[in-house]
Amino acid sequence: MTDTPDPEVVELATKIFDLARQGRTEPLVAYVDAGVPADLTNDRGDSLVMLAAYHGHPDAVRALLARGADADRINDRGQTPLAGAVFKGETEVIEALLEAGANPAAGTPSAVDTARMFERTELLKLFGAQ
Repeated sequence: MTDTPDPEVVELATKIFDLARQGRTEPLVAYVDAGVPADLTNDRGDSLVMLAAYHGHPDAVRALLARGADADRINDRGQTPLAGAVFKGETEVIEALLEAGANPAAGTPSAVDTARMFERTELLKLFGAQ
């Protein structure tokens, strides 16, 4: 037995991560509904939610969260989907993550730290921070 991943599995995973990045909700959730883990992560620890959030796709984020994805899953750099959405200024994604219970204080830098860094005072108020 070898540690080399099956090229077909790698190709499928790449396709699924691309669907999340592109916000192609229907085909993405079809894979999740067929058994792909809602918290599938890539080689950098980015979850499907992280990729959808960072690229500004609130419908994909909501659909993944509704299927059990973790709103606070931290990637290999200590970042959460919420901090990524704050960094990118994705208001609708931020709202979707907060509705799902995302913690603004999770991760490094946290969403609160990121909002402070970019002087997003409206988000600091939303997060209950100053």
